[in-house]
Amino acid sequence: MARAVAGLFVGLLVAYATSFATRPQGEAKEKALKFGNFSVSLTVKDFAASRAFYEKLGFRAVGGNADKKWVIMQNDGSTIGLFQGAFEKNSLTYNPGWDRRAFALPEFDDVRDIQKMLKSKGIALTTSADESSTGPASLSFVDPDGNPILIDQHVPAPKAK
Repeated sequence: MARAVAGLFVGLLVAYATSFATRPQGEAKEKALKFGNFSVSLTVKDFAASRAFYEKLGFRAVGGNADKKWVIMQNDGSTIGLFQGAFEKNSLTYNPGWDRRAFALPEFDDVRDIQKMLKSKGIALTTSADESSTGPASLSFVDPDGNPILIDQHVPAPKAK
């Protein structure tokens, strides 16, 4: 038992040390982008059939508008959105400013700040947020494999500190 604990400790120590060894001396740690709450937005052909299917898997509606053929569903820690006629492809969706129950967070990275960071890293946007606005906004881009990524903020920008 002591050997297993010692082995685990050494492994963690090596991993920790390696993280510093791979970073040039004196280089500051870059701030990680915080995209917010995550879900997968699925493009569906038959809204009612898709909703019934995911309900059989234990997903339950937590938001949406059935008349407009979209619903947000959750099962444990997973969130999906079903959308008929809204998107061409399935997409990864992030919601800055929301927790997983769609409650507003007091502090978060605003979509316009995320947009500036993405642009500074050379990421080409397919849609962009109006940087002079402060309300809800969104942007989108695609990963190298063509997978759409949507950053969709539904709340106003956080108050400046």
